[in-house]
Amino acid sequence: MDLPNPIVDEQAPLPEDAPQFASGENVAPPKRDICVIGGGPSGLAALRVILDHPLFRSGTWRPVLFEAREAIGGVWLPSSPEAADPPLTPLYDSLTTNLPHPVMAYSSFPFPPSTNLYPPASVVLTYLQDYANHYELDPYIQLRTEVISAIWDPEIKGWEVRTRRQRPGSDEGVYEESTHGFDLVIVANGHYRLPFYPTTPGLQAWLDSGRASHSAWYRNPSHTYLAGDTIMVVGAGPSGLDISTDLRIDAGKTIVHSIIGAKSSDTENGKLKKRGEIREYLDHSKGEVVFTDGTREVGIDHVVLATGYQDSFPFLEAPASTALHLALPPSVPPLPSQLYNSTYHVFPLAKHIFPLVSSFPPTSLTFIGLPYRVVPFPLVEAQTRAVLKAFGDPSILDLTQEAVEIISQYDELHSSLPPPTPETQIEIHIAKLWHCLDNDRQFQYRDTLHKFVGGKYASQEWKVPEWVKEMYGKKFELRAAWKEAERRGDAQDLVKGVGEKEGEEGVQEWVDLMRKVLSTYGTGNNPMPKL
Repeated sequence: MDLPNPIVDEQAPLPEDAPQFASGENVAPPKRDICVIGGGPSGLAALRVILDHPLFRSGTWRPVLFEAREAIGGVWLPSSPEAADPPLTPLYDSLTTNLPHPVMAYSSFPFPPSTNLYPPASVVLTYLQDYANHYELDPYIQLRTEVISAIWDPEIKGWEVRTRRQRPGSDEGVYEESTHGFDLVIVANGHYRLPFYPTTPGLQAWLDSGRASHSAWYRNPSHTYLAGDTIMVVGAGPSGLDISTDLRIDAGKTIVHSIIGAKSSDTENGKLKKRGEIREYLDHSKGEVVFTDGTREVGIDHVVLATGYQDSFPFLEAPASTALHLALPPSVPPLPSQLYNSTYHVFPLAKHIFPLVSSFPPTSLTFIGLPYRVVPFPLVEAQTRAVLKAFGDPSILDLTQEAVEIISQYDELHSSLPPPTPETQIEIHIAKLWHCLDNDRQFQYRDTLHKFVGGKYASQEWKVPEWVKEMYGKKFELRAAWKEAERRGDAQDLVKGVGEKEGEEGVQEWVDLMRKVLSTYGTGNNPMPKL
């Protein structure tokens, strides 16, 4: 690129399989600059995959990763909820992984031997730091550097990326801006920064009065706003379940847990009230709420909204850039000519990665980590390999076939709602489910990406192992069984020494342990978590 790149490596010898140029001689191909946005698990995986590529080792590809915070780790890096609005991370004190770490780990980097099967956040952060150290990622990472805009420049046929960082030695709030040119931008900024608030009638008054807050601000039950006797938790995702459990440590509290589709029931001597979807928030001074089944609750002191997060890419959206339009995309066919962020999904993307738009090449701006209900770490590795394959050879991406597959997926989701449904509701339904790759779909997707990459990655060795599918399919039972092992005081003895063997033998030790936990502490079925 003509614009300066912050990191320039010395030329390394070309690999033996380097492409031939000119009169059959090996001539160095033009330098290509790659930007990775985000220093969390996805960005670190992307950088590591780049550094493993022959065109990086030859000096042809020159990557840099920009991370806005003071250290790597993304969502796993703690921060006070008062440090920013919204908080820099929703990480709460009791958080552990909701997948067993042998399933969760990067494909080439297992967790250390004897690690608890569901480690706390601090262990995951150390794991990510060890990953960066092991693969020597630090020289290519710029911390405290926020990407504020990324604009496609047709004249230079690349992305003009503006960054802002605090000036060294200056007072807080004094920044310096820089402009860089990149041939490829990999967006890996995560999902857990911008809270999603339901549009339930009356909720805004509760938020304005301080009687409701998003779980992004939650750290532990000691928050002053949780001092009341009756707390309602909204949402049944991992954070909603964990927060409900946290709050029940105080035996004097009554917890109302609102879950879409749930039937009203009271347990624990009335201290845990399961309720369905909220129809309306009524008078916040009385703490009154009505549910869709007509049930009412009065005296709720505070509501914790564990209602998820919005996809957010401010550096690509107006006013910073025109690359991404913040709106619900129109119905298809045809595919829109612009790229949209509905806050639920980015559309249209080939393979959930490559924008199918005409304003810039689809292999020049890519998104990784958008699919959800997946095993994320190894998935983003596979996505990055696909990114680099298409970046190195754009012709391999069959744009016509990709468009056909997008329309086919759209039609399938469109037909999944029974009529009559307002069209806007159908579009929102499609948006919410677009990147959902639950159960075996994620594994098929990962294998398909590796087949697209080709070479050794298309071999049986790189297919998702059957034991991963087995354990993911039993994830609820396995986590419940592990909690039972912890309750009995057996957990530390179970993992002691497990994984000390090298390679596949070490992996097999973890597989054997998970099966043992299931058979010894499990119930023999795979229930959703109980409240």
